[in-house]
Amino acid sequence: MKTYRLEKTGSLDNLSLNQEADPTPGAQDVVIRVRANALNYRDLMVMRGSYRVPPRPRVIPLSDGAGEVVAVGSAVKRIKIGDRVAGAFFQGWMGGHIAAEHLSTDMGGSIDGMLSEFVVLNEQGVVKIPAHLSFEEAATLPCAAVTAWCCLTDQRQLLPGDTVLTLGSGGVSVFAMQFARMFGARVIATTSSDAKADKLRALGAHEVINYTTHPEWDQEVMRLTGRRGADFVVEVGGPGTLACSLKSAAIGGHVVQVGILGGVGQQLDPALFRGRSITTRSITVGSRQSFEAMLRAIDVNQMRPVIDKVFKFEDAKLAYQHLQEQKHFGKVVISNP
Repeated sequence: MKTYRLEKTGSLDNLSLNQEADPTPGAQDVVIRVRANALNYRDLMVMRGSYRVPPRPRVIPLSDGAGEVVAVGSAVKRIKIGDRVAGAFFQGWMGGHIAAEHLSTDMGGSIDGMLSEFVVLNEQGVVKIPAHLSFEEAATLPCAAVTAWCCLTDQRQLLPGDTVLTLGSGGVSVFAMQFARMFGARVIATTSSDAKADKLRALGAHEVINYTTHPEWDQEVMRLTGRRGADFVVEVGGPGTLACSLKSAAIGGHVVQVGILGGVGQQLDPALFRGRSITTRSITVGSRQSFEAMLRAIDVNQMRPVIDKVFKFEDAKLAYQHLQEQKHFGKVVISNP
């Protein structure tokens, strides 16, 4: 089989394509013929060596992938040959609250990921994908979609009529917009591009703020909401945008931090929290249980992920480069039919 490995961190030049033996399953394992992968900003961090923990030596990268099961172990009960499946981001987190031991089971980092023709996963780390989705669409779900889902459902349930603020047009933000619309919420989105603004409106955003023309975009959020603010802010920028996100939140609002795209080093004024009952928390993707709940909602609503561009398996480096340019709208996908 053909398998990509990150020989060492620091440069995309260290991503190598190798010929390796086809895998065989253990008693509780399944072998998946991977038909598609998707990239996340986290994959760039792993490649550069800037992720929260160093990846395992010569790791197979990418957490996201979907395909069909071609072999199962003797004790497998949840999955059968021929099932269309995806792998959970955390192979050891089935449900409940996240614990320290779950963090060392992240695919494409602490353990091997999905950028390979075949992978072996424990049956407990696999979910069945909705029939209406292509492999390319399903491959986008394990990281960004589950993260967005948990932002809106994990602690305080999003309600119809709530206002959700999303930042930019990357995977988490676009999924959050789609899920928010699914729940009957109002969506305000930000972008730096008029062309992307049109796409965000077409996808369902009620209002779009161009943050290049409105650098203090929190004031626009307040204007658009009659000074009330957003009930949920899906915060993907990090320190560079967190202050504006907090200013955009309603009294009793929720600011959910899921990214660090906006740099480091900004000190927050405690007055941003005083007397406003704002909840801030960080999201680390989600459990298999959350993944399956999200898939049920996607299935019932026949929702389809937004794909920016699809690359061939042999062109995986080009997919990385496309993501690095940060001009994408939605997900960057690698297909291996």
